[in-house]
Amino acid sequence: MQFIPVSGPSITQKEIDYVTDAVTNAWYGDANIYHDKFERAFANYLGVKYAIALPSCTSAIHLSLLALGITTGDEVIVPDVTWIASAAPINYVGATPVFADIDPQTWCISAESLESYITPKTKAIIPVNLYGGMPDMDAIIAIAKKYNLAVIEDAAESIGSEYHGRKAGSFGDTGVFSFHGSKTLTTGEGGMLVTDREDIYQRVLFLRDHGRKPGDKLFYNTEVGYKYKMSSMQAALGLAQLERIEELIDRKRQIFRWYQSELDCIQGLTLNYEPVNTKNTYWMVTIIIDDKMTIEKNQLMDELRKKNIDTRPFFHPLSSLLAYEKLANTKTTVANNRYSYKISQHGINLPSGMNMDREKIIYICQEIKKILA
Repeated sequence: MQFIPVSGPSITQKEIDYVTDAVTNAWYGDANIYHDKFERAFANYLGVKYAIALPSCTSAIHLSLLALGITTGDEVIVPDVTWIASAAPINYVGATPVFADIDPQTWCISAESLESYITPKTKAIIPVNLYGGMPDMDAIIAIAKKYNLAVIEDAAESIGSEYHGRKAGSFGDTGVFSFHGSKTLTTGEGGMLVTDREDIYQRVLFLRDHGRKPGDKLFYNTEVGYKYKMSSMQAALGLAQLERIEELIDRKRQIFRWYQSELDCIQGLTLNYEPVNTKNTYWMVTIIIDDKMTIEKNQLMDELRKKNIDTRPFFHPLSSLLAYEKLANTKTTVANNRYSYKISQHGINLPSGMNMDREKIIYICQEIKKILA
């Protein structure tokens, strides 16, 4: 079997045609034509008022925090298990990240743990839809209202996922998405910020363009802002991908079903969970190895690599990273966030790219069975 990468996109002639048109024609008076189309289509898809195309999901979180007025001395709660991009922008604005435990089934932030970490300094919550799954958004929104907290929904990994019929990214004061090359919908690099709040929308438009008003022709900057824009070629690619989004999501869910049919018979392996009334788009098919098994995840990953199968480790708890070792509450977090540490220690992401087919998945699962045996 040839090398099987852990992720990758689906690119068709539609994407090639749109990008070719953008690089040929999206200049001068038409420079923003694909941005406008992509943003409108994305907002319509989610059922929200506003969408702003950006260079990354990280920049979308950064701008969300700035627009919400989060600053030095404030605290923002994030799940302990996520990519560091969910938390790093909190540091950018001078605030302090606080790491809450995850739910043992969804692997997303635990509402109970979240509430236990709220202090008078807490100003916002960043729930993360990990690997395409969704947390208990009803409970999270109720907590946010109870304590008057802003919500930035990190839907970077969950385009098309749903909770009680609502699309991922549509629950918070803002929702943020990633279009990295590994994501279900890709622009190579890129992101999107969505919101129903006009005040946030206007503030973000201002901040992302070096602190000048949209449409300003005088280049008169009233604040020091940021350069957070997407290219027209990326927007064209994103629009083409969005027009195929149901196809892409169906493919992700099919990939998961293939894995599920092969691995469900193995005692001691747990796959991604889909609660009732939710739709998981399974950005990364993930297995958790029971701690009673004699093999460790790094050993399993090494053995699979020998068979030309690429994998990724489940995200490390942020509170375990050297990047956050000087954070004052890290020791308390380690003691309290038992599911974050237990699950991360035993989880790996399996190849989940759009080029996966039944034959490759059968091969991968056969090798997993051999190694575990």
